[in-house]
Amino acid sequence: MKVGIARERLAGEQRVAATPESVRQLVGLGLEVIVESGAGTAAGHSDASYTEAGAEVASSLDPAAVDVVAHVRALAPGTAARLKPGVVTVGLASPSTDLPTVRALADARVTAFALELVPRISRAQSMDALTSQALVTGYRCVLEAAIRLPRFFPLYMTAAGTVPPAKVLVLGAGVAGLQAIGTAKRLGARVSANDIRPASADEVASMGGTFIRLDVEGEAAGGYARELTADRGALQRELLAPHVADADVLITTAAVPGRRAPLLVTRDMVARMRPGSVVVDMAAESGGNVEGSVPGQDLRVPTADGAGEITVVGLKDAASAMAADASRLYAKNVANFIALLVPGADGTVAPDFSDEVVAGACLTHDGEVRHEPTAEALAALASAEAPPGEIDETEEGAG
Repeated sequence: MKVGIARERLAGEQRVAATPESVRQLVGLGLEVIVESGAGTAAGHSDASYTEAGAEVASSLDPAAVDVVAHVRALAPGTAARLKPGVVTVGLASPSTDLPTVRALADARVTAFALELVPRISRAQSMDALTSQALVTGYRCVLEAAIRLPRFFPLYMTAAGTVPPAKVLVLGAGVAGLQAIGTAKRLGARVSANDIRPASADEVASMGGTFIRLDVEGEAAGGYARELTADRGALQRELLAPHVADADVLITTAAVPGRRAPLLVTRDMVARMRPGSVVVDMAAESGGNVEGSVPGQDLRVPTADGAGEITVVGLKDAASAMAADASRLYAKNVANFIALLVPGADGTVAPDFSDEVVAGACLTHDGEVRHEPTAEALAALASAEAPPGEIDETEEGAG
C-alpha cells in the first residue's frame, strides 16, 4: 500500500510528516512511500535523501492515488474531498477548529486519525505528537523571551558589580511548561511556576523551579488540566497578580485540547510588571492565556505608572520555527502510529478498532464522525446554518 507525504501548504509551516529516517521505518513495514518534491526542504531534508531512504519522489502528490496520507497541519477541505473512500489519513487535524475539513473527511468516507486525540497512556507515548511538539515549543518560548529581555538571564558577579539573575515565572507545568522551566534554569534564571494540578509541584521541583502554591486547584482529565469555572478563574488571576508583577519574564503555556485557552493574565496584570519585562503567550493561537495577545505579533503595553513598556509576544508557529528537530520527533510519532495500523508483514493497512489507541485517535470512519465532541460541534454548526424555520432533527429528544 502507498503512503503519501505531501508538502505542507499553510503559510509559515516548515515541518514535514516524514524524514528519511521515518521513511526507512515505513518501507520496513512493507509500505511504498511517495514524497512530494520539496516536502522536507525547510526541515533540512533534500529530495535525494528521501530517494536514498527508499521513497519515490514525485513532482506533485495526487491524494487520490495513495492509500495513506501523512500530514502535519489539518488538510484543506478541498484536499479532503478529493481523497478516495477508505483512504487513511494520519496527522494533526485540529478537530475543534477545522470543522469544514472534518465534514469533508466524513463525506468522503475517509478514515482519519487525529494525533491530538491519541490517548495519554504509556503504550501510546511514542505516538503522542502533542507532547513531542510541546517539547519544542516550550524551549522556543524561553529563547523568544531571552532575546527580547533587555538584561541577562544568569547571575553575574563582576569587578564592576553584581548583576542579579532574571526572575522567570511559568504558568502551566505540562510538557511545554516543564521544558520552559528547564531551559530558563539552564540559562541561569531564577524560575518559579504554577499549575492548578497540585501533583505538578514535584515535576516543577525536578526541573529546578520553585512551585507557587495557590488556593486554586483543578482536576486532570486525560493528562490535561480541566478548565476552571469563571469564579475560580477570577480567584486564580487575583492570587497570581503579585507573582506576575514581580517577574521579569512571564511565560504562559496553559491549554485545554479542543477548547479555547484559559485566560490567566489580564492586561492590568501585565501593566503592573516592571518596564522592559517580557511576556510570551504560547497559547496565543488558541485564544491566548494573556488578554490581548495576538498570534505572531509583539505588542507594547504601557506600565501602570507610565514609566515604560512591557513586550507581549503572541507565539505563532513555534514548533515550525525549529523545523529540523520538530520534524524529527513528529515524523517518528507518525511512523509509530502507522506501524500500529499494519498488523502483518505484508504492508496492509488494517486499523483494529478494538485497540484503544486506534479507537481513541479516530476522528472519522465509514462516513461517521467518531470523536463525540467534534460530532456535537458539527451538529451545532449544522443547526446554526439551517435556514430559518427549518426543523433541525439533530435536536429531537434533546433535554
